[in-house]
Amino acid sequence: MANATEAKFGDPVTRIAQTDCWTVLLRPKQPTFGSLVLICREPVLAFAEVSAQGFAELRGIIAKVEAVLRGFVAYERINYLMLMMVDPDVHFHVIPRYSGSRNFGALAFADAGWPGPPALEPAVALDTAAIDSLVARLRDAWQAAPAP
Repeated sequence: MANATEAKFGDPVTRIAQTDCWTVLLRPKQPTFGSLVLICREPVLAFAEVSAQGFAELRGIIAKVEAVLRGFVAYERINYLMLMMVDPDVHFHVIPRYSGSRNFGALAFADAGWPGPPALEPAVALDTAAIDSLVARLRDAWQAAPAP
């Protein structure tokens, strides 16, 4: 069963991948193209409380996230933001960073904060069709990416 943070970010509809300890979701509001949320499935509210298995899985998940987004978004940098002020479950916002913009269908995604800190607003709020399409493409890319 999804924890509150997974549910808030649309699990299972936005789910790209899941392990025993982590869920990778598409972020429905995209500050940059390909923005994700990486959520710990363990019932912990502090990063130091993540289990040894959770930390071991995290390395592989991050390697796969970066491989998938490198090919999909062609990011220049990547930011992991642990902002647990509203959603207390351990999670990271994964924000691919780039100069210029990226396109997906008719949508354009600028990195409003480049080259400084990420700007979470403004963000492109995806409609249901865009979410479904982007999730399907990212799931395919995830399956095609080599295991870390």
